[in-house]
Amino acid sequence: MANDPTSMRTTVRQVRYLGSAKSGTHHVWHMRLTSFALVPLTIAFVWIVLSLVGKDYNTVVKALGSPSVAILMLLFLLAGIYHMMLGMQTIIEDYVHTPVAKTWSLMGNTFFSICVGLACVYAVLRLSFT
Repeated sequence: MANDPTSMRTTVRQVRYLGSAKSGTHHVWHMRLTSFALVPLTIAFVWIVLSLVGKDYNTVVKALGSPSVAILMLLFLLAGIYHMMLGMQTIIEDYVHTPVAKTWSLMGNTFFSICVGLACVYAVLRLSFT
């Protein structure tokens, strides 16, 4: 049935995450890895934020400045931003069809993600070291 030119079925070796160009799994695995990492990091982030609700400013700054909380926040932010960048890249590649617009959109996506990432890292490190 796989050799029939009118059949919609393909052989198993063509479907095992190889795609038509035999590449692209790198992107898929990064999306899966970041989504898997974001599950416990999101739970930790929500727990930290909820534990700080109603506290005074100095207590919040002291709590967010501790090394363990700062590391968790950095991991959450960087994994989330990278996941966001990969997801937006997929959307751009799928729905922007003009080559020039696609190139500029991908460059803008990367630039925006880097800017947001640097701002978040700066904010967390500033809280942590002051």
